[in-house]
Amino acid sequence: MITAEMVKELRNLTGAGMMDCKKALQETEGDKEKAMRLLREKGHSKAAKRAGREVAQGIIDSYIHLGGKVGVLVEVNCETDFVAKTDDFKTFVRDICLQVAATNPAYLSREDVPEHILEEEKEFLRKQAMNEGKPENIIEKIVSGRINKYFEENCLLEQPFVKDQEQTISALLNDTIARIGENILIRRFSRFEVGELSQ
Repeated sequence: MITAEMVKELRNLTGAGMMDCKKALQETEGDKEKAMRLLREKGHSKAAKRAGREVAQGIIDSYIHLGGKVGVLVEVNCETDFVAKTDDFKTFVRDICLQVAATNPAYLSREDVPEHILEEEKEFLRKQAMNEGKPENIIEKIVSGRINKYFEENCLLEQPFVKDQEQTISALLNDTIARIGENILIRRFSRFEVGELSQ
């Protein structure tokens, strides 16, 4: 059964229309990853249509918080210098700075998590599930669910937006791409906190 929550989540991740998301989930029997691929293949995702375009312009922005205790540097790229100077683009970059300051993500996306870190986390989650007395036959399913929570906490693009918890950073990015009409790429970020060593 395809729920409204599933459709909303897919829309947040892809920026595609609600009906397109619902159809994709129906065609893939509720499999989110397959539905995302299907939307990309069909070209419904507005962001996907612009993803191949070169992003050589953009800005580097900074944000200092708590009276100089936390600082963030972020580079976000776009296609043209004109867009880099717009208020819409600058607001997006500033929002990314605030997000990084508030949530301290370790990675940009789930693809950036090193394999050995991921395996260590999965092993920890397996042991945790066993210690909780979970049945052997559902442990992998539990680990899969909890690893998604790990991505949500540690990967910038998967985090709920601090200004709107109903929206992920990925959805915010896709909405901005759709609105501005250019490909946008969060290139890199660094967060500094007084007294903490950088990773």
